Amino acid sequence: MKIVSWNINSIRLRINLLKKFITQNQPDIICLQETKVEDNLFPIFEIKSFGYDFIEFIGEKSYNGVAIISKFPLTKINKIDILEYGHKRHLSATFQSKIGEIELHNFYVPAGGDIPDIKINNKFDHKLKFIDWMEKFFNKEINKKIIIVGDFNIAPLPNDVWSHKQLINVVSHTEIEVEKLSKLQKSLDFIDTHRFFVNENEKLYSWWSYRAMQPLESDRGRRLDHIWITPNLRDNLLTTKIYRHFRLENQPSDHVPIETNFQNLKINHYL
Repeated sequence: MKIVSWNINSIRLRINLLKKFITQNQPDIICLQETKVEDNLFPIFEIKSFGYDFIEFIGEKSYNGVAIISKFPLTKINKIDILEYGHKRHLSATFQSKIGEIELHNFYVPAGGDIPDIKINNKFDHKLKFIDWMEKFFNKEINKKIIIVGDFNIAPLPNDVWSHKQLINVVSHTEIEVEKLSKLQKSLDFIDTHRFFVNENEKLYSWWSYRAMQPLESDRGRRLDHIWITPNLRDNLLTTKIYRHFRLENQPSDHVPIETNFQNLKINHYL
């Protein structure tokens, strides 16, 4: 079972790019962030034509928005307005697997603005409180099989950014953000699936700025997108992938799709 997370940065603008990705890679579940579309304008029929009959979404005009599109039935849909900001940044659902029910959470964590100071930057304060909320929420979710994915807007490790030294005081890689994300990870001993397979000494990115003329050549990236699992899913991990080349597509998102592939999850009668 392939599960993909992708900050698509406008699903309507990049619907053809989504179709191309699906045609080439055939993921089973895709979690999208920054869909940037009101619910009544979400492209349901186009996505169903791509082979996904189970679609859940929550969005707003021009900003935020998350969606889960799946080849398998989704149940127990939950949409939480985290911290009551009125933002559409969270969507969860469950699906049945060979090893029981799995709970899937899709998050779009606030970017946090440009200045890493909560006293003068409300957006940074919002971001830190958002991560705190996530940590407290998952501390209560014991004995479940959980996958959390999304654009967390934090690159936690030194080699998750092109220069740890130059970005240590830049929003997305500051000490306080990394500390809070680490606390979230420890809440249920989440496994960072991409770092499970790729040593921390290796550079690993999922985002490149739009300002970069040749993003993959200069390779000044950050790993802002994540797929984490609870330890009871460790034995089902098969492979991970980051689709770097999608940063070079026509009108790309600044984020690329990331994927985690699991073994022994699919229930045959859903195939």
